[in-house]
Amino acid sequence: MLIEKLPQTLDEQTKATRRIWKRIVTNLTFWVLIAIIAGVLLGTVAPAIAVKMEIIGKTFIDIIKLFIAPIIFLTIVLGISGMGDLKKVGRIGIKSLIYFEVVSTFSLAIGIGMAVLIKPGNIDKANLQIQNASKYTSSPEKGFDWVHFFMNNLTIQVLLVAIIVGIALNYSKHREKAVFGLEYLSKKVFLGLKYVMYLAPLGAFGGMAYTIGKFGLHTLIPLAKLMGTVYLTMGLFIFLVLGGIMRYYKMSIWKFIKYIKEELLLVLGTSSSESALPSIMQKLEKMGCSKSVVGLVIPTGYSFNLDGTSIYLSMSIIFLAQLYGVHLSIWEMLSIIGILMVTSKGAAGVTGSGFIVLASTLAAIHKIPIEGLAFLLGVDKFMSEARALTNIIGNGVATIVVAQSEKEFHPQKDDDVRSNANQKNKVIKKELVY
Repeated sequence: MLIEKLPQTLDEQTKATRRIWKRIVTNLTFWVLIAIIAGVLLGTVAPAIAVKMEIIGKTFIDIIKLFIAPIIFLTIVLGISGMGDLKKVGRIGIKSLIYFEVVSTFSLAIGIGMAVLIKPGNIDKANLQIQNASKYTSSPEKGFDWVHFFMNNLTIQVLLVAIIVGIALNYSKHREKAVFGLEYLSKKVFLGLKYVMYLAPLGAFGGMAYTIGKFGLHTLIPLAKLMGTVYLTMGLFIFLVLGGIMRYYKMSIWKFIKYIKEELLLVLGTSSSESALPSIMQKLEKMGCSKSVVGLVIPTGYSFNLDGTSIYLSMSIIFLAQLYGVHLSIWEMLSIIGILMVTSKGAAGVTGSGFIVLASTLAAIHKIPIEGLAFLLGVDKFMSEARALTNIIGNGVATIVVAQSEKEFHPQKDDDVRSNANQKNKVIKKELVY
């Protein structure tokens, strides 16, 4: 009897092992992680070749950006036209902006507090590499321009147009026909995005290889204290502040991070939170947030709720003050928070805009040399990952909070998910038969 059962047991173990390996090798997260490691290795071993990989990363992000405008437009229009109550649209918008301002201001204060406590700027300037920062420091007095911000921010433009179209559609007699057509188009756009996301490992590889090859891991050593402080602060913000907010709604930040791990790895590889914008919207809808809330909160958040960027900007100013031995009073620190509350909103969607915001803020303070930005340029690329990761997690939490407060959060139970999956499989089978 024992001899008869043994081959069967071994066979079951072999099948189980094969299932595990199949699940691993068919998981996109696994290949993105492999691509990031390969990018780091290439950048370290052959930096000249790695720098040429920039085109791969940039091309992937450019392809993803093609989906951002139509996804935002379709999600918002369908959400508003399906909501019916236009007062609710205004209420969600106002709630979102209030939440963004409160949390981003809190992140600015945390950035300053941690920089004052750890003092990352107490290092020798002589050991730091000086980069060319002239393009950011040539006209810092210009400050923040709302018109320029709107004209150069496609996300905000599409958001505004979509809200107008969604409201107009509510009053149209052809509403049902239009909604049917837009829903069909939305499914096709998301299907196209699904196929493009298979290229994510290539995008992550190109982005990481370029970063390591161009700037080199050796640039981290002189500014390791600043790097460590930034990553520590953003980690504390995510798990204590955002985690506390999630706990208030009886949810876990750990589970949420695990749920969006593919998007986080993609952001880590490409250093761009925009690369994951379309897929994070899809994930939040599947999680249980209504289409209307996701459509309104996420695009607005990408322009007004940059928690990671806020932390980085406030810490950088205190870092430069410490580097040059400039003493800042409590009132001066509060004024920095006040200035950054406005100027940090212009740090969205434009490469290098963070340095422009820093330059305009330093010019307004009149105490810290603007030329200090040259010390940050070499290491900035390595901190962009932390900024982007914090930004995307912060916007995800914001969407959940607004959805919960509006009673527009309806998570599916495991049985419902399985039932829906089975229904989808049946539909696919029918399509294949016919």
